[in-house]
Formats: sequence, C-alpha cells, structure tokens
Amino acid sequence: MEKHSNDANVKELLDLLQVARLVVSTLNLDQVLEAILKSAMKLTKTSAGSIALYNKSRQELEMHAHRGFSKDFIGNTKWKVRQGGLTDMILKSDKPVVISDVAKKEFFTNPVAISEGIKSVICVPLVSKDEIIGILYVDDFTTRRFGKKDLELLSILSSFAAMSIDHARLHARTSKLAVTDGLTGLFNHRYMQQQLSREFCRAARYKETFSVMMIDIDNFKKINDTYGHTFGDRVLEKLAEILKSSIRASDTAARYGGEEFAIILPKVESAQALALANRIRKHIKDKSATLMKGKGNLTVSIGLANYPKDSQKKMELMKQADKALYEAKSRGKDQAVEYRELLEIA
Repeated sequence: MEKHSNDANVKELLDLLQVARLVVSTLNLDQVLEAILKSAMKLTKTSAGSIALYNKSRQELEMHAHRGFSKDFIGNTKWKVRQGGLTDMILKSDKPVVISDVAKKEFFTNPVAISEGIKSVICVPLVSKDEIIGILYVDDFTTRRFGKKDLELLSILSSFAAMSIDHARLHARTSKLAVTDGLTGLFNHRYMQQQLSREFCRAARYKETFSVMMIDIDNFKKINDTYGHTFGDRVLEKLAEILKSSIRASDTAARYGGEEFAIILPKVESAQALALANRIRKHIKDKSATLMKGKGNLTVSIGLANYPKDSQKKMELMKQADKALYEAKSRGKDQAVEYRELLEIA
C-alpha cells in the first residue's frame, strides 16, 4: 500500500515538473494553459475543466482553455460577471471555492452549466501581484467530495498558470514597445519600413495594388513655438487617434518622424486612397477647435503614391509620396495630392 502511494506521489511530481518545464520554455499562453488544465484534471480525476482570464475593466471573463465540455457549453467563450453569481463570489473571496453538489448551492444558477450537467466543481483564482487575473475550474458530472490534496495540487498549478499569464503579457508589452511610437501609440518608422517590404512582396506575388500616404501637420513648428512642446505632443496624440479610427485593421499607420505620419493601404487603388486622404484631412480640420483647444486652426497636407502604377520600388514609392506631399504644401497646404498629378503638370 505504501509503495503504491509513493508511486502515485512520484507520478504527480513528474506531472507537475513537466508542466513547470513548459511554463518556462514557451510563450504560447494557450498551449501552456491547455497543458496546465490537462494536468489539473488528471491529478484531481475530474471529467472536465476550463481556464478563463479576467478583464477587470470590462468585468468580463474569457475562456482560453477547455476540456470535456459539449459544443454548446464552449460556444460562448466570454461572459460578464453577474452580481451574486459563482464568479462574483470567487472574485470577492479571493480564495478557492469547492462545491461537492451544485444543487445544494443557491448561487449556482448558471443555466448553461446546469444544462451541461455539472454536479461538482473546484474554482481556483489565478492571482498575480494581489490581483485576480483568471480562474481555473475543474468540473465533474457527478457529486463528489474533493480532498485537501486536490486543493494543494490545484494551488500549485494555479501558480504556474498565473506565472504563464504574466510572462505572456510582459512579452506582448515588450514586443509592442519595440514596434510602436511611445507618444502616439502608432507603429514606429522601423516597423513601417518592414511592413512596407512585406506589402511589396505580397502585392508582387498576387499581382495586387496598394497605396501609401504621407501626412504632415501644417505649421507645426509654429504650434510648438507658440504653445510649447507639451501642447504640441498633445496635438500629435489626438491626431494619431483620428488616424487610427479612420483606417481598416489591415492598414498600417505609423509616425514617420516628428510631425509626419505614413499609412500603408493594402489593395487600395489611387482613387480610393485619395478619397480616404480627403476624408482624413477634412476630419482633422473639422476637429481643429477641439484638437487645438480653441487656440487656432489645425490642418494637414497629404501626399499619395500607388504601387505598381507610380513605382515598383520601395524607396522610390515613398519618395514619390513625399514629393506629392511637398506639392500639397506648395499649393497652400491643407490639400491631398497624388504623385501622378506631378507627372501631368510636367
């Protein structure tokens, strides 16, 4: 009997060690959470389980790992915290909740869980820096008693899960900082150049078009000199928000340098790009009073170039968009000009 118990303990330790190795060796969060959940179910001998991450600002949980449930149950991967419900109790107590028979608990009223046939459950909060960042659930379809050892093992696995979430989020923040401009939150010049190279390869391969847009704030030096660089930075931030809200998810907006911005528009013809440029320009002009806090007008000049019509070379295409921008400035600013217009003038 003692040998059997020792063998079981060794197997449990090996399972935990295997999970620990995965935690420190990969940044694929969902892969790690799946492994942690699998181990949690195996060690507690439960039939189903899930791991959900908690978004405090939205009061919402999102399932990132699940096993043993029907398609109907996992069809809704996000849910709001309901006052007085099980999740609300876990978040407020900050401690594991053990339910041997859900029918005896008045707060267990989730119709989806009841319909699924869940009879018993352990819910363990995932805690990082005194904040709950998720919940580990192990469920069974029969009523049962859970022992002290079950909770001890789940406590270890919940620590692994919290550590993995922290690592993944830190990596995501670090990666984002490497490619974004600290002031505006747009992509930086380096990333924009990389994305431009990728877009050239994609467009050439599939024989598609794309456009680039160069945007420059008119008289920005005067704004800085008159109202100070802090005010100028605020203008840049607000303008960046307008750019982000004006483009598609597939487009790339970047701070090219100083008060100059660039946008890559995949699969966009010249006429479409010009229409978008004029919408952006007018939007900024209409929002001028808000952007400048009543201290004057704000306008932008925009230059555009298109692949493959204007050029099939990366640096040349950007120079052409820049020449079109310079032409917009020379025409009195607050204008959008295509590079092809310069050829027609010549």
